[in-house]
Amino acid sequence: FIAAETMILFHNTGPFLFIIFFLMFLLAITANSILIYLIKSQPSLHSPMYVLIGVMAVLDLILPIFFVPNMLLSFLFNCSGISLTGCLIQMFGIHFVGAFQSTLLLWMALDRYFAICKPLNYHKYMEMANFSNFVFVPLIRNGFLMVTMVSLAGKLTFCKNIIDHCLCEHMALVQLACGDISVNNIVGLLSAFIIPTTDFILITISYIVIFTSVFRSGKAHFKAINTCITHISYDTYNRTFMSIIYILFPSCFNPIIYGWRTKEIRQTFHRFIKKRKAVFVYKGTS
Repeated sequence: FIAAETMILFHNTGPFLFIIFFLMFLLAITANSILIYLIKSQPSLHSPMYVLIGVMAVLDLILPIFFVPNMLLSFLFNCSGISLTGCLIQMFGIHFVGAFQSTLLLWMALDRYFAICKPLNYHKYMEMANFSNFVFVPLIRNGFLMVTMVSLAGKLTFCKNIIDHCLCEHMALVQLACGDISVNNIVGLLSAFIIPTTDFILITISYIVIFTSVFRSGKAHFKAINTCITHISYDTYNRTFMSIIYILFPSCFNPIIYGWRTKEIRQTFHRFIKKRKAVFVYKGTS
């Protein structure tokens, strides 16, 4: 398969786009790696909220790896081909990790709900044995829909081999098939609709309850709102170029939204930098 949009972009602005997306890829890898290291290495950050932020960083680290290297090669060497197997693997990775991110925001909302609305029982609810009840159902839902979607796409017979996109997106791939693709379209739409819509409704309900509880509790509890703000981000989508930004942008800036805005992680990062500086100065003087 050949990504047609990638070929057009390469001939027009390939080197320029290579620099932009390479820097964004480098930022995503570096920022998320630092965040993962800080959370993993500091015992004080091993509470459920920070573990969830760490999982988000892992997802933001993995997601660009599925498509950015191949895209960079196409920009640099005009090599925009990909096998059907590679395309299906890329499709599964992008869609599954994207769905996982949506579900992770739901888990974060549940974490804040238990922390703010039921603080006395927070550790009881957030124990893995109890919290797993909230984890397995969404994961099974996501995995079932994504495996079904990719499996059905892999059984199609294709009449064309040029994808009107920069990556292997489901709808762009199935449009190349011969014959009836109505089942594929239905499964693709269900996957795109059920997961984010269900998660969004549950997240909205959680935050309505949280904010209602905070406002009823008085000014002393307003600081709790800040722990919820770090879980809110904004996404945009506008075909080809904007779809890449839509996928890659969060991986670059989620470490700032979820990491830097969190006081404990920010303080840990400052201590880490000071410690490294002290070691450097000591070695330099010795």
